[in-house]
Formats: sequence, C-alpha cells, structure tokens
Amino acid sequence: MLLRWSRRDLLKIGGVGLAAGLTGGCDSAASVFGRLFAVPPRETTYFTPNDTFYVVNYSDSPFSLSRDVKIDQWQLSITGAVKKPVTLRYDDILKQPALDRAVTLECIDNLPGGDSMGNAMWRGISLKELLEEVGADKEMARDVVFRAADGYDDSIPFERAMRGDVLLAYMMNGVTLPKMHGFPLRAVVPGLYGIKNVKWITEIEVYEGDYKGYWQRKGWTDDGTIKITSRIDSPGHYQNLRGKEHLFKGIAFGGPETISKVEISFDGGRTWLDAPFELPLSPHTWVVWYYNWAPPKAGAYQVAVRAIDVTGLVQTSDIVRPSPAGASGLHTIVTVVDHL
Repeated sequence: MLLRWSRRDLLKIGGVGLAAGLTGGCDSAASVFGRLFAVPPRETTYFTPNDTFYVVNYSDSPFSLSRDVKIDQWQLSITGAVKKPVTLRYDDILKQPALDRAVTLECIDNLPGGDSMGNAMWRGISLKELLEEVGADKEMARDVVFRAADGYDDSIPFERAMRGDVLLAYMMNGVTLPKMHGFPLRAVVPGLYGIKNVKWITEIEVYEGDYKGYWQRKGWTDDGTIKITSRIDSPGHYQNLRGKEHLFKGIAFGGPETISKVEISFDGGRTWLDAPFELPLSPHTWVVWYYNWAPPKAGAYQVAVRAIDVTGLVQTSDIVRPSPAGASGLHTIVTVVDHL
C-alpha cells in the first residue's frame, strides 16, 4: 500500500506547524518541522517527571530564575474587593488545609502532537477557601488577578475562582515546587491554558472590572479554555515496523471535560476504531490510550488519533494556528510496515 502526498497532506501530518509558522512559544523549529520527517517514539507515562515537564516564560521578563527566592522575605498579598486584606508568609500557606490534585497543564502555543503539556500531582491550598476567608465581595468582584515576581500578570473570572478546584500549589509530584515551575507558589487552574496558571505569585487581587493580563494586552484570548486534543507517542513518525502486531500508544486530553472515548484511524481518517484507555486518577487529567494493531499487509499507513469528551464533543480536524485561542487539528503520523 503506497501513499502519495499532496501539500495539504503534508500540512495535516505536520500538525499546524507549517501553517502557523514559528510561534516562538512552546514548539521549537525542530519540533515543528521535525514532524515532516522521522521522529522517534516518546515514552508515555501518566505523570510527567518534573525535569521534563514543559517550561515557558514570557520574553519581557526581567526576572532572573538563576537567583534563589529568599523564602523568609517572600510574601503573598491578598488585595482588592475584600473585607480583610491580608499578607501571608510561606509558613502561613503551609499551615492551611492541604489538597492534592492530579491536573494536566498545556501551553496555549502547543501544536497538535506537541510536547508542551504535562501531568502532575499538585499539592496546595484552595483558592476558593482563601478568598472566602478574606471576605471577597461576591457582588462587586468580577475577576481574580494573579501577579508574579517576574512582572507577569493574568486573571480568571471570579466565578471560576470560586468553583473550588483552583489550587495555589507549593508542591509538584511529591516535592517542593521547583524553581522553574513557580516556587514558592503558583496557580493551577484545571482546564485553562498555561497562560492562566501564573507562577511565582506574590499578589492576588479581587478585581471589580474585566482585567486584561499580559497576553490579552497582546491580543490573545482572555477565555483560555483548553481545546480537546490527543497525541500518538509511539510508534514514532516514519518508524518502520516489522511483525504481525504492534502497540500504538499516546495521550488524550479534554481540557475542562473528561475524555469518554479515543479513536484511531489507519487510513487517514476515513474510518475509525475504538482505542481503549486507562482510567485517570482525576477528571482534570489526560488519559493514556493504547491500541494493538495487526496490519493487513505491508506498506505505508497514515495514522491519526482523535478524542471525544463526556459531553459528546469530538476533537476537530480543522487546522487552526495557536494565536489567539489555541491550536486545533489531528495529530497524524506515517507508519511504514516493512513486512508481516
């Protein structure tokens, strides 16, 4: 079975990499253009190790990550439309009731099949409980603003902050929050892109208006809802396969919703097969899916994956660049079966 590629086919296989150009955010030139050539398989794990969890920082930052945060000098100010403005020290945070939650984060600049997403077990305190404790004005409040030590700022709606699932995290995968991931305190907002998950927080303001953060002032979305996505981790793109059966594996993520179904296609999306997946530890994480495939004959196959969430929303095949509200499109690879 031989496949003939048109320019549009190559764009589909490359995700939105060529269509979008280099966005300068999560995906490097190598990861974008590499999708048109051989790409090795990735190891698929439910939790992402801290040292391989993606890191993106905004380019205007004067903040130096090389200097250590002096924890005895760090403080968190709660300001704005609250009855009891307060300044908390690190020890004050640690004395609050702790919550552990598994949550997947994704960069808004991530492309279909990209690596700029990761899943971790976070420990922290409830933002809702903290805002209730300081007497946030439910009538006046519209947004909750996070301001960081590096000068970065963004916000989420007050209603979103009060759902009870937003963490102010100080631990990641069982250890103190690493410096690169926001030590001593960061926001973890399930279902919203990384731009809303502010790191190195020093101030939380209950804001009476519609606050526009750093990226919104540059024209990016203020909504930040993660789009449903899925990825093929193994085999790798253009990997040669030999034998009668092969294991395909990857992840699928529903953003604000849990995944209910994963499907895989071996004919470029003309027909779809159900791919089983492991049950997640949390409704806020990706799922790990797998499929044992017995190719009918040797040849090249265009393999795609898509996901469906619990509301019935099917991942779109429409190719959309990351700006301003996140990329979409199906992750597609070519698999070459040498012989059975």
